[in-house]
This record gives sequence, C-alpha cells and structure tokens, in this order.
Amino acid sequence: MASSLTRRVSLSPSYTNFLQKRMWSRGGSVLMQKGGAGDGAPPSAASFFPASEGAMLLPGTFSNKVALITGGGTGLGRAMAAMLSGLGAKCFIASRKLDVLQKTAEEISCETGNKVHALQCNVRDPVAVEACVDQLVELGGLPDVIINNAAGNFISPSERLSANAWNTITDIVLNGTAYVTLEVGKRLIQAQKGAAFLAITTIYAESGSGFVVPSAAAKSGVETLCKSLAAEWGRYGLRFNVIQPGPIKTKGAFSRLDPTGSFEKQMLGRIPSGRLGTQVELANLAAYLCSDYASWVSGAVIRMDGGEYVSLAGEFNSLKAVRAAEWDLLEALIRKTKGS
Repeated sequence: MASSLTRRVSLSPSYTNFLQKRMWSRGGSVLMQKGGAGDGAPPSAASFFPASEGAMLLPGTFSNKVALITGGGTGLGRAMAAMLSGLGAKCFIASRKLDVLQKTAEEISCETGNKVHALQCNVRDPVAVEACVDQLVELGGLPDVIINNAAGNFISPSERLSANAWNTITDIVLNGTAYVTLEVGKRLIQAQKGAAFLAITTIYAESGSGFVVPSAAAKSGVETLCKSLAAEWGRYGLRFNVIQPGPIKTKGAFSRLDPTGSFEKQMLGRIPSGRLGTQVELANLAAYLCSDYASWVSGAVIRMDGGEYVSLAGEFNSLKAVRAAEWDLLEALIRKTKGS
C-alpha cells in the first residue's frame, strides 16, 4: 500500500521512509528531520527560547549563608559557585585538583567581589571528605547549601568495561555524593541546623542509557538517595532536590562524551527548543532550589533539557518530519478507513 501511494503522490523522502517503516510495518524508528508544518522554511526553534544570562534572584539572596559545591572548579560547578557568590554566599568549592580550584576561586572572587575558598577533597575517600568538612566548618561554619556536583563519565561499550572503570565512576558519583551528604548531614542534625542539599544528575538517570552504564546506574542511585533522605531527614530541617540537566556544553564533559563533535549536531536535531542549555540557566535553577524561596520544595527531581526527554520518549514524535501537504493525504486516508 505504501509503495502505491508513493507512486501516485509526490512525497518527501523523509515521509516516504516514515510511511514504509513506521505505519505499515513495525520497522525501526525514523530520525527526526528539521522542518515545520509549512512548505516554507520555519523560524529556528531556538529563536523562541533565548537564553537569559543574568541572575534570576535578587542581590543579597544568599547573604550570611555558606555554600559547599563539590566539583566546583570547572564547568557546571564553577557556574553555580559564581552564581551563589554573586548573590552573596560565602562559597567553598571542593575537588581533587587544588591548583584548578585555587585558580577558579581567585577568578570568581574577582568577578563577584566576594571571596571564594578552595578545599581539596577526593570525594571517593570518606576520610578525605571528613577532613574537608572539618576545614569547611573551621573557616566558614556549617553550610546552609550543599551541592553535590562532583562527577565522572566516559563513553564505552559495556562489554569493554573493567571493574576499575566501573568503580571509578560509581565511587565518584554515588559513593562520593553519599559520603559528602552523610558527613555534612550528621553534623547539621547534631547542631540542629537546617540546610538545602542539591544533586546534579542527568536525564538518563530516569531512562537508563547504553554506553554510559556506570554513570546511569550511579546517577539513578543519587536520585534515590536524595528522595529517601528528603522523606527521612525533613524533620531535621534538611531539604533534598535534584536537577537533571540535558546537554549543556562544558569542556570537560564534552571532551569525553563527544570527542569528535558530531554528537552535538545530532542533539540539536532532537531538542524541541532548538539549542543546548547554558551554564547560567542551570546555575539560576540551582540557586532558586537552594534559596529560601524554595523552602517548600523537597524531594523534587527537575528535568531541565529543552524538551529532549519527552521528544525522544514519544512514540509518534518523529511525525514532525511530515509536511502540511502530506498531512492532507494522511487525513484523507484515515477518513476512508472502515472498522476497527
């Protein structure tokens, strides 16, 4: 039937492929194509969703508050530290590489006029975490904001993973988050001090994903940890929330996950908003969730991905490739269908 229709009506190659593979068979999925409902070139979706670069919250929102950000020397961690520092927080950034941290701390301090402190910490080592928190308490007191952002990841077929590769990722992501959370959380409970915890995961923590299996498993565990503690430790004044970022370009992550740059082009084709996210957008959402404005938000997992997850999940979302004239043909065919 599909072949006879394509002989009688001039159909686009993308729709012919869809018709043959999707509707009259149960073949593979069709890649999304750029285009809109009309025959003319539509405006870029990104033009409808411009990124705002300024701070969302008021100056001084985090005055007299102490914030700890793991993985704070680069990428998203740096962006969140800069945002919180600019809003008045006394920020402590932590990771293994002290030289990188010190450089970042100096840069942010100059940008915001608010001193940022560097704490060396290997989150995989609970003894190192304890020492880091000791130093934090000595310099700034117990934190009001704790952002678990330290992460590690790389792409690999799972059959090539060694035990060491598995342990490296899960130790940083899951165990590291747990060590920091438990060490700080116990001290906060003892001191009867409330605080906001935030974890940065990923959209595939929800769905799972091949080729990044250690990360997917560990990030999923982080989300379960946060939801569980939101239920158990809310009575102590502790809030726990999670952000699942979609693709936001950072040098470190993209060098390991998209070394050739070809994956970035594919991502743009499947994100309804037509662009990647920005570090400032993520930092604004993080600041809100850690602020007093979000004091009734706990146990939440917030997806921030420009619509990528739902675009990939919908069974018929590849129908975006169909042009207006082809929809006229489809409608006529559907109207002629008799019975169930």
